[in-house]
Amino acid sequence: MVLSASSAHRSPSLPKPRGPLSEALASALVRARTGSAWPDQGGPDDAALSLWILYELSYRGYAEVDDRLELDPGLVGLRRSLEDELEQRRLRARWPGPPAYEGGFAEAFFAMVAADDGPSLARFVQREATADQVVELVQHGSLYRLKEADPFTFALPRLPAPARAALAELQYDEYGGGRPDRMHAHLYAAGMAALGLDAGEGGYVDEAPLEVLEQNNAMSLFGLTRRLRGACVGHLAAFEATSSLPCRQIAQGMERLGMPAEMRAYYEEHVEADAVHEQLAVRMVCEPLIAAEPDTEDDVWFGAWTCLDLEARLARRLLATWDAA
Repeated sequence: MVLSASSAHRSPSLPKPRGPLSEALASALVRARTGSAWPDQGGPDDAALSLWILYELSYRGYAEVDDRLELDPGLVGLRRSLEDELEQRRLRARWPGPPAYEGGFAEAFFAMVAADDGPSLARFVQREATADQVVELVQHGSLYRLKEADPFTFALPRLPAPARAALAELQYDEYGGGRPDRMHAHLYAAGMAALGLDAGEGGYVDEAPLEVLEQNNAMSLFGLTRRLRGACVGHLAAFEATSSLPCRQIAQGMERLGMPAEMRAYYEEHVEADAVHEQLAVRMVCEPLIAAEPDTEDDVWFGAWTCLDLEARLARRLLATWDAA
């Protein structure tokens, strides 16, 4: 398939390959010549980066890649293969299954979140982290934060009316209440710029460890797959329910280190906002979806647990690295 490049706005250049699959994929995208035969992946990092590259075609795209390749049959086939591996072998294989509970869903959901005992990066930032370590965390966070809310927006047309209306209300806040300068992604970019960092989307994908790539891939998988709409809103609810206090702690750690007010402002914005969003996401998005479509409940739990698990995996990776240093 041969296509000509268009001149629409794109994200930065393709990232550096991490193995034979991502190298072949990048070459195929630039040359606009794809097929159904792909080399075996060179390991989890190669697979994760390849899937991340494919997902970016559904977000901003790339300067050197034709937009029409998003739905190229060869690329869609590769994406589905990588998605199956991510979902079944990297995510569901770790999931213990939905909890047994009595009473209301919301109460059980908040109890699950409260019982989570994963390591806390935010507490480490608050008390101990060096400026270099916080900058590294900001760089890793940029893969999602610079497109904040976008993966979950894909779920809007897939939800019953009450859940759809509530998610639209939540997303309106995420997108700045109609003010581009108040979009959470814009606040993060402003903070990065104040730190002297590259605030372009995908600017730090080459530095991202596997855990960061899989965090982002899981959100895209859930958001872009109608079958997983329950997992999408469950992930969102867990994300919001575990954000307010950590954001306060990170802001305090940044203040301790004398970091720019623009960067702290991003986290301070989330202290109150996410305290509201967690209730909205659990009670007004997840509960109405489950009430209208009971067969989605298991996936709501799966998405929520996956959010917490991926965050814990990243925290263990970074804390181990920093302790070793």
